[in-house]
Amino acid sequence: MDNQHNPSFSSQCPILVQCRRGFSVSYRSKHLLSTVDPISAAERLAVSVQIQDKTLYLCPSPLFGYGLETLCSRLPDSSALLCVEIDEALYRLSFESEIIHGIVKNNDKACIIYTADPLALCNAVHQRWGSRRFRRIVVIRFSAGYSLYAEEYEELFESLRRKITLEWGNAMTLVKLGRRYMYNALSNLPLLCAASQLSSLSFAANPVLVLGAGPSLDAVLDSARLFFGERLCNPHERPFCIVAVDTCLPALHDRNIRPDLVVALESQHWNLRDFVGALGWQTPLAMDLSALPATARILGGPVFLFATVWTQLRFFDRLHAAHLLPETLAPLGSVGLSATALALKLSRGPVICAGLDFSFTLDAYHARSTPSHREKLAVQTRLKTILNAQPAFRSGARATLSKDGSFVRTDPVLKGYRDLFEQEFSHYLRLFDITGCGLPLGLRTLSCTDALTLLASGSPSLNAPAPESAFQAGALDHFVKSEMERLVLLRDMLGGGVPPDNLERVLDECDYLFAHFPECAATEGCRPPSTDKSFLKRVRAEIEGFLALLKKVGAENTEHSD
Repeated sequence: MDNQHNPSFSSQCPILVQCRRGFSVSYRSKHLLSTVDPISAAERLAVSVQIQDKTLYLCPSPLFGYGLETLCSRLPDSSALLCVEIDEALYRLSFESEIIHGIVKNNDKACIIYTADPLALCNAVHQRWGSRRFRRIVVIRFSAGYSLYAEEYEELFESLRRKITLEWGNAMTLVKLGRRYMYNALSNLPLLCAASQLSSLSFAANPVLVLGAGPSLDAVLDSARLFFGERLCNPHERPFCIVAVDTCLPALHDRNIRPDLVVALESQHWNLRDFVGALGWQTPLAMDLSALPATARILGGPVFLFATVWTQLRFFDRLHAAHLLPETLAPLGSVGLSATALALKLSRGPVICAGLDFSFTLDAYHARSTPSHREKLAVQTRLKTILNAQPAFRSGARATLSKDGSFVRTDPVLKGYRDLFEQEFSHYLRLFDITGCGLPLGLRTLSCTDALTLLASGSPSLNAPAPESAFQAGALDHFVKSEMERLVLLRDMLGGGVPPDNLERVLDECDYLFAHFPECAATEGCRPPSTDKSFLKRVRAEIEGFLALLKKVGAENTEHSD
């Protein structure tokens, strides 16, 4: 049994009430089970539950565990039962229950945890059953103990729902873009010897303004221009630093504002539209190792590489062992979230978010001058309005209240990023959000005037030139050659030229060849057996493309080192 610290405690003691069969519990002026026959009532509920594969059944406040044995016996191997208790006194009842002991002992399909912490609950599920084990959760209330802490239980279970949704969203993204991520990561390897270490960049204690590309960005930039005047345009004169996502660069360009750092994650060519007009800006760029390689050549300033480990791969382990892995960031999925994480890492001062809306209106999906806004303006005619009805009324989109009380629209993807933002950053006391038309982020909000006043409390500073990278061309050359040798060995094994004595080991070492296969993405890298002919044929088809790319990378690295 898992016993987590719980802040809730009641001075009242539960009182056992003898019933016709079993016991009820009188606690805090409530009977938490039937006072006639609690066992039969629980058994009827356990039998009536619809059983599904890959489902986590949650039982809040299980008390004596009546009905759980019947429910657990009906579960398929792919599903599981998790009992959760928030109240300390009620947990003691459950801990001493012979029924619950019998269910959770030596049974990998059942678990009981005592916690009120959403993070602890998510971690417990991950440690017990791993990620992507469940597709959904179903809550079954065997007792009225749930009603004593209804809001707390709902917060716990909602955090678990979000985590499961995020995991499966990551799996779908991996299926669609996993090969592209890996191609980009290999293509960007020569940058390791030219880019700077992210740890060499620092904003000291200066305030930082993190800019997303949401519709509320326009009002913030216009107010900042009035407040700071021309000082806003020059990074060496303004008293704060600007960390901007790449999508909002056109909006900054139109106002002649140069950010201190641009953050880029996008792996596809759509990203290039964001850099129109920014050629040769000499602005520092923080770029993901799996971002589009062409992104590094546009701004002309120093490039700081970081890595988001989008899935567990032996490739990243080998990069780390070879001292070639850049500083890593959590894979948050959204460039706005990554920019916020970088700002918190680079500055010890206050960090203020603007334009991270995760919402849109009928006529504005992004700020003015961004690529999507310009496209709508370009096709506007007397017969075609600027209103963007497609995202506003597509399946899942809905109206909701923003921070300032106005109605905006959002969709499940944007709402998921907002929820992840709150989960990751709401505990930072030095992180603020500017009030406006975006979704609330779980942060303290400031009026635009208060936010600009806080930003003005810093001092202009000139960042020292970034030192050269610590990555060595020789180490990279050796790494690329060893990767090529590994692929050639696997190709020869699959082609029959080499005895497949170590096929299992070599397959596992080349896991990036198949990490994006649907059956592997759905199980976080677990692959089919090496006896699966269909699987091996698909792996063989991936090898030549990666081999050709590694040859090109090796040639580029040799050229640069010379």
